[in-house]
Amino acid sequence: MRVVVLTGAGISAESGLPTFRDAEGLWHGHRVEEVATPEAFERQPSLVHRFYDERRAALAAVEPNAAHRALARLEETLGDDLLVVTQNIDDLHERSGSRRVLHMHGRLRSALCRACAGHFDWTGDLGGAPPCPRCGRRELRPDVVWFGEIPYDMDRILGAVGRADLFVSVGTSGAVHPAAGFVQYAAGQGARTLELNLVPSEGSHLFDESRQGPASHLVPEWVAELR
Repeated sequence: MRVVVLTGAGISAESGLPTFRDAEGLWHGHRVEEVATPEAFERQPSLVHRFYDERRAALAAVEPNAAHRALARLEETLGDDLLVVTQNIDDLHERSGSRRVLHMHGRLRSALCRACAGHFDWTGDLGGAPPCPRCGRRELRPDVVWFGEIPYDMDRILGAVGRADLFVSVGTSGAVHPAAGFVQYAAGQGARTLELNLVPSEGSHLFDESRQGPASHLVPEWVAELR
């Protein structure tokens, strides 16, 4: 059985990481246009760097939860037949032991050089304009896909979704494209579809089955069923 699991902010919320937007539509107290667009970086690079430097530093204070660990156990069973596609920019999947993970929106603990297009593992701050490890230019930015940019690894993701026997969405809003369209693509190729979410998402009606509850409960239960 080939399985693709899409994860969103809801799976990491139980580890203490805030979800994408609050009730007022703000992202950690900022409008999206202030910190998550290429134009924002051109306009106020210091603000954008400070925002992501704080988010990167906060990762040290959180740990993977039962949902992350359950997916790592599932990988032990399915091996290459499981792919986790995450919208999250944290590293909690990897820290729980998962290895087959694609970060379609980039990673907090990575830097991208605008001069040479290199990607580099990065755990410190970028706000001080450190030099690129490859070319030496001081053109590093957060290796995060901003609004208006193309998500990473789309060819690999769509190929896996199209071949999947089972597509599962965990902790997503069902509102952010292109990920919100994966369920319809998977179903159109014959996959069974399952949603595991705290509350029904905007796309719940598109799934064969939708279960509501905390990811730390639902995911281990589903993994136990599948194994």
